[in-house]
Amino acid sequence: MQPFPHHYDAHLAGGPTGYVRLTTNGLPELSAAAPKDFDGPGDAWSPEHLLLAAVETCFMLTLRSVAALSKVQFTALDVDIAGTVDRVDGVTRFTEIVLRPRMTVAPGTDHARALRVMEKSEKACLVSASLSTPIRLEPEVREG
Repeated sequence: MQPFPHHYDAHLAGGPTGYVRLTTNGLPELSAAAPKDFDGPGDAWSPEHLLLAAVETCFMLTLRSVAALSKVQFTALDVDIAGTVDRVDGVTRFTEIVLRPRMTVAPGTDHARALRVMEKSEKACLVSASLSTPIRLEPEVREG
């Protein structure tokens, strides 16, 4: 890992209506629009979806490191995430995020230890730690 601080940038371009284009050096362009709930077309990544995707991607990448350091081997990880947006005290915001990781491990793996790895990963994820929205973890370990 590079020494801190790390710096990131992105660029957005768009007009008064329609899709926006998100770019940054060295990465593919991404189109985004408002979700259907906010009168968008519903066929592009929205800021709401991007935030949820950032949480679950950070969780997965953090889990890889935590699992390796903890010597917990897994064969697969599937993550579902759900966010609730509501209006509270006149502010529209995410009021809850539920992260549902399902870790597949080899038969005989200590399930309690695998669950602890997922709990540590959620707490160590820099995206989750940067949000004020509560994140509820509903982990599952299965053998396969």
